Amino acid sequence: MNIVKTLSVILVTFTIVVGIAAPVVPMPQSFFEFPYITGLGDSIRIIFFHVPAAWVSVLGFIISLYNGFKYLRTRKFEYDIKSVSSAGLGVLFCFMALMTGSLWAKMTWGSFWNWDPRETSILILLLIYGAYFALRSAIASAELRARLSAVYAILAGFTAPFFVFVMPRVIGGLHPGAKGDLSGSTPITQLHLPLNMLLLLFSGLIGFTLLFIWLLDIRVRLLNNKNQRLTNNQ
Repeated sequence: MNIVKTLSVILVTFTIVVGIAAPVVPMPQSFFEFPYITGLGDSIRIIFFHVPAAWVSVLGFIISLYNGFKYLRTRKFEYDIKSVSSAGLGVLFCFMALMTGSLWAKMTWGSFWNWDPRETSILILLLIYGAYFALRSAIASAELRARLSAVYAILAGFTAPFFVFVMPRVIGGLHPGAKGDLSGSTPITQLHLPLNMLLLLFSGLIGFTLLFIWLLDIRVRLLNNKNQRLTNNQ
């Protein structure tokens, strides 16, 4: 886990520093200069954080689904802990994707919120998992809470890829890649980016994924220690 922690810190820090500091110019002269893309300008920087955050949020929800299924098969509480921990981190990164997406919308469309299918689908996903945590907090029995949460995590997990990857592409909207969008083949949606931007994007994807793994390990250990203390006090 130490190598995961080290690499995540290095890659995420590199992505943040270069993504914010590198200038956007019409004719780049060095590796640390980004080309100006018509219609995007400085807002192009946001993809280095928005895309990794969206990807990791879906990863978290899918891992929560998997561990929910494992709990139903084994009835081992370790899988319930992993499931709820993954879902919590999925919500965190989903909120980050929503915030960075809203910032991009403000810079590109002139408003933080436009009820675009992409924005709306992310909001719906947050509400779905908000209900998941409300369900857990409303049930006193640990076994019943784990069982119902596992079923909910499985059902909710199947909706995550749909809301993030499918729905925005089958419904017309403002976001690049939406149905009927003539600019859907832009460099962003097709990953036809200059090498330096592409490397930084993948640096963010890998770094955020490793950060998720590190945070998940921390969260699982904390909950295990908490449950162990409660067991010892009984």
